[in-house]
Amino acid sequence: MNILSYNPGHDGAVAYIKDGRLMFSIESEKDSHYRYSALSISHVLDAIGAIEDLPDVICTGGWWPYDHHEFLFGSLRNSGYRGINPERSIIQPGRFFKGKVDYFSSTHERSHILCAFGLSTLPKGTPFYALVWEGDIGAFYEIDSEFNITLLGDVLNQPGNRYGMLYGLADPTFPKDGPFPRLTDAGKIMALASFSQRSEPTNEETRLLRFLLDGPFRKLSDYEEIGNAPHVNVGLDDPEFRNFAGIYSDAIFDFFYRFARAQMRKGLPLVIAGGCGLNCDWNSKWAETGLFSEVFVPPVANDSGSAIGTAIDAQLHFTGNPKIDWNVYSGLPFQEQGLIDASKYDIHESDLRQIADFLANDLILAWTSGKYEIGPRALGNRSILAAPFLDTTRIRLNEIKQREQFRPIAPVCLRADAKDLFGCNHDSPHMPYTFRANTNALPAITHVNGTARIQTVTPDSNKTLYDLLAAFKQCTGYGVLCNTSLNFNGKGFINNIVDLDAYTTQHGLDGFVVEGKAYLMKSSKLYQDYQRSSTKSSRYVSIQSSLV
Repeated sequence: MNILSYNPGHDGAVAYIKDGRLMFSIESEKDSHYRYSALSISHVLDAIGAIEDLPDVICTGGWWPYDHHEFLFGSLRNSGYRGINPERSIIQPGRFFKGKVDYFSSTHERSHILCAFGLSTLPKGTPFYALVWEGDIGAFYEIDSEFNITLLGDVLNQPGNRYGMLYGLADPTFPKDGPFPRLTDAGKIMALASFSQRSEPTNEETRLLRFLLDGPFRKLSDYEEIGNAPHVNVGLDDPEFRNFAGIYSDAIFDFFYRFARAQMRKGLPLVIAGGCGLNCDWNSKWAETGLFSEVFVPPVANDSGSAIGTAIDAQLHFTGNPKIDWNVYSGLPFQEQGLIDASKYDIHESDLRQIADFLANDLILAWTSGKYEIGPRALGNRSILAAPFLDTTRIRLNEIKQREQFRPIAPVCLRADAKDLFGCNHDSPHMPYTFRANTNALPAITHVNGTARIQTVTPDSNKTLYDLLAAFKQCTGYGVLCNTSLNFNGKGFINNIVDLDAYTTQHGLDGFVVEGKAYLMKSSKLYQDYQRSSTKSSRYVSIQSSLV
């Protein structure tokens, strides 16, 4: 069965499942479109151009009512946001390019649960718990062997919005009467919470916590003491605000933990979905609670996975199977076509040992390989890579990315080295958890609290990246690199050579690598120093060209 599915909300995507295998997920923000973008017609056309056969099913993910009429009377095409009963799904006959297809729509809530279970390693028929926590939903569920979903409890509404709103409290540029936080603020609070050195709130902070977490989600200006509230407009560098960020993060987690401890005693596995599933500290805490036999978080925990989840729900409806085969590198290939001025580069043919040597000599390189990753995390196919040995590298990386210096840089690490360096004794290919660094030798990827959000790599998970890490280990003794996403600020991954050339030039990288071929900026001081000091210049072939 062939299923074409799209998510009409933010983090828009089009996904295609063919005979139980994810063939692609094309995300709207990728290829330098704005973060969180809704689906556009160009992405739909990309998807149609990538399928060989007419789909059997066309799916639309559920979303909020599109207009007042839908709000009053419902919709024949949109199953809506909330709802776990399969009877809420819409199944109708339809047409696609003059061919007959089935039309399917199920709720946004179900898409999260189906995506998380469908991508997990849990076999079909396994009873499990699910946690969906995101901007609006904050709920636990139990799912039996027949995939009947029971809502255990709406624990806290709008946990993601509540979390992100705290950033606006301290940020003088955020209007306190703003109804919702900015979409980027939750991730920044996650970084700031790690700076916290205090676990107990003051009396004033306790009153603020009650306002932020008790009752409905409200604007900051609804707090009657907002003018004198602790931390209001103090700025993001204020140490006491950073202390409170950690206290607040723990308070939200504890809301859900107390419910789970009291109500979820069967020791079933837990799958986590929703944007809060991108919070690696919280994911690690769930894994450490001992309440669940295992914990799984998909790399598309946010709404970028909703199209996949709705497609899996359709597959469940039509075939009875909620499981698919998939690979995290299921985006679009990198587009090498396009004119760039190649005269500003030395171009080196594919040699991973040479690239590792560049990195070992502190050059910072953009790296593209294969298809882009699904989900928001760079997992080694659309990355900026650097050596992890200097804190000045972290500073330079944040300057390149034009973001705040409190933001951490993640490591990508050989699986075989992960236990010794980070205490990680299992595969972690999608970067869902934090681990404590066991060495002081890697300051560029060690956060202020001594943790690191690692991605482990094996020959099976990413052969090219594995080979690069192995070559870097031969150079330095460490099979670990800095890995951060390759994107313009506020946009999704770069996916074409014209944007890559512009980013390298405008943001001060030392060069970039496309499918193993390295383009080194002749104007880069670090590259010039490398050339002067290198004794290995005969190992590569320099190709001079005016345009490629």
